[in-house]
Amino acid sequence: MSLEYASRGLVGMLTPQANTTVEPEFNLLWPPGVAMINARLMSDKESMSARLVDYFANYGSSLRQFANAPIGVAAAACTGASYLAGREREAVVSKAIAEQSGFPFITAALAVVDALTVMKARRIGLVSPYPDDLNRASVAYWTSHGFGVAEVASVFNSGSAFHPIYSLGGSNAAEALAALEDKRLDAIVMLGTGMPTLAPIAQSIGWRGAPVMSCNLCLAWRVVETVEQQEPSIAALEPWLRGEGWVDRLVAHKKSRRS
Repeated sequence: MSLEYASRGLVGMLTPQANTTVEPEFNLLWPPGVAMINARLMSDKESMSARLVDYFANYGSSLRQFANAPIGVAAAACTGASYLAGREREAVVSKAIAEQSGFPFITAALAVVDALTVMKARRIGLVSPYPDDLNRASVAYWTSHGFGVAEVASVFNSGSAFHPIYSLGGSNAAEALAALEDKRLDAIVMLGTGMPTLAPIAQSIGWRGAPVMSCNLCLAWRVVETVEQQEPSIAALEPWLRGEGWVDRLVAHKKSRRS
């Protein structure tokens, strides 16, 4: 089936309920012919960690919001839920959802794992917007996949009345990222699908530091490769890291905001 705005493929995206970053960033990341519809992951729990646990437990039921829309791949734009679920449970649940739904299901965390794997990265740095408890779970998750977390640059807005991650600006993320430029790393991952990362990544292209990616960037790459029925490869990832296509869209977006 060919859709007017998704001739290459339609993505069903699961997004945490108050996340204000996923839709804007992915709409800049998608190449022509790829589009998404969005469903919100819901929880009435007060703590961030408790909400993340709810989100993960309800991935399958949340996909029902898409009804019979002809999506070709579903994705969960929520890395924190993967940390708390752990590597083994995430793998089991992701496989079960794909088998039950009939289309591939990709989490943001697993997309980052695939990106680091094709890069053959072993020593990584993290730009983290998380509180201490989630930071510990994050480091344990990446370590379980065989990556050594050598550096963590923290950026956390504990004073926000809205949300400590979603209230961050790109400038906050860029400042934390700059602290890792001279570190001996194979790759840098900007964590959290709710922290704005596209402008900092664009500014880092060609710098003297390690290649920079984010959870949203990696998930967009993996989804497009899945839509195209391609296996993960460094050849396919490198154009995303160089900003091909999406940096021009980001620049145009910034110009439109100023006009």
